Amino acid sequence: MDDKPEIKGRWWLIFPTALLVMVVNVLLHVSYMVVYGYVINPGEPAEFYQEYAQASAPYSSIIAGMPLMFLAGLWIGRKFPRRNSVKAAVLVWLVYFLIDGAILALTGTLVAVAALFAASFATKFASASLGGFLAQKRGINKG
Repeated sequence: MDDKPEIKGRWWLIFPTALLVMVVNVLLHVSYMVVYGYVINPGEPAEFYQEYAQASAPYSSIIAGMPLMFLAGLWIGRKFPRRNSVKAAVLVWLVYFLIDGAILALTGTLVAVAALFAASFATKFASASLGGFLAQKRGINKG
């Protein structure tokens, strides 16, 4: 039995949370590219870095996306009663999935990165679910 009353009106947090995860994920990749270009492998032409950025973005999304989605799931899960913690976390993942999938489909790159897309979203799903599950099980639902 849940010890907190239903918290109405918090579902609107799902979209901005997913969008924030996406923005931070992109910013982390941009930051990585800056470090790569100035510290790890300086002196290459701009085209080299553009190609490398496109090739490394899916991997960066997987690596950075797991902890980001876990933290998002944990945070959003705390905003809801325990019975809705995992559901809220999975909805953040779903919104992220739909936005990212739509962007990749519209740019025509979805087929080219299909395997990485699947790996990225499987790991993000597991991470968000775990965050929501821990928010539910630890009884840390503060709102």
